[in-house]
Amino acid sequence: MRGVQKVPRNFKELKPAYGFDDVSIAPGDITINPEMADLTTNFDGIKLEVPFLAAAMDAVVDPKFAIEMSRAGGLAVMNMDGLHTRYEDTTPIYEEIAAAPREEATVILQKIYSEPQKPELIATRVEEVKRGGGTAAVSFVPQNAKRMAPLAVEAGADMIVVQATVVTARHSSKSLKGLVFSELIKEIDVPILVGNTVSYEVTKELMQQGIHGVLVGVGPGSVCTSREVLGIGIPQVSATIECAAARDDFYKETGKYIPIITDGGIRTGGDVCKSFAAGANAVMIGSPFAKCEEAPAHGYHWGMATWHSSLPRGTRIKMGTEYSLHQLLYGPSSRTDGTLNLVGALQICMGYVGAENLREMNKARMVYAPAVKTEGKIYQAAGLGS
Repeated sequence: MRGVQKVPRNFKELKPAYGFDDVSIAPGDITINPEMADLTTNFDGIKLEVPFLAAAMDAVVDPKFAIEMSRAGGLAVMNMDGLHTRYEDTTPIYEEIAAAPREEATVILQKIYSEPQKPELIATRVEEVKRGGGTAAVSFVPQNAKRMAPLAVEAGADMIVVQATVVTARHSSKSLKGLVFSELIKEIDVPILVGNTVSYEVTKELMQQGIHGVLVGVGPGSVCTSREVLGIGIPQVSATIECAAARDDFYKETGKYIPIITDGGIRTGGDVCKSFAAGANAVMIGSPFAKCEEAPAHGYHWGMATWHSSLPRGTRIKMGTEYSLHQLLYGPSSRTDGTLNLVGALQICMGYVGAENLREMNKARMVYAPAVKTEGKIYQAAGLGS
């Protein structure tokens, strides 16, 4: 129309992002026997026979579980900001949490976690794991890492994990001097993993600081409600692809290969396989491990932000105790839902893709396929599966 001037508009761009249920892995042009698939992964000299990490959550990991996970070939990360540094004997605490009425659970968790931390218990927990022959990996929130990580290393810790809901290489605060990862790395001589993030830029900046691994994922965990309460997060497949691109570019520029770990939202062997196809070097899992006989919380699980004094962002869930750690990782499985024998699922998938190791698995072709779980499944949809 003449005389009408077009007004430029600057619309916010919304890009699609994909989770595990949105994608599928394409079979490879060649196949290999599953037993040929090498599942080992390495964090600056710490070699894992299977690329599975148990999440740094009190309901999942205590010293005994950490020892058993090491024996199984993986790694369990023990939280040093939770129960294990607040109570010398955690057994009655776990029992109190399990016995709490549902409507009172969050309040009781807040009360339990209001107990002051006791830094001297850091060495106690590390030594318990080491005495049992386990690899001692411990986690701290950023505000505690600078002060407490050296205590853990002095006691014999093999790995430090610095973890929060969202971590950046540059954090601004009016109240305290932020943690500088390059400075922390100079102070301790064990691998440092840092998370969580979902972006290319942050992943690359963290790697430039000299850290040894990046945890990927904001809010996908089954007992995490950060996405509902705070509205933040990116689905795990897209997040992993983006962070893997940063890792690969950093490797091309520096010759240093820094692994990334897809952390959260993983329920089945299919989710595990999709994590590696998206670019992961390892996966960190919480809820499935909480259901293990070896887990300390009697079949309950809760998010580590549940007890936050001003804004609880998690919930206690009764998961039940359903299987052993060995069954979860290695089977045998009597289920058809993919929730057991996660190691076997990964090996078989790598066989179909033709990937002899995890870095080859990272190259697997993926497709957007929202119908992949329902196509042709008329009998399962009708509830006729056994």
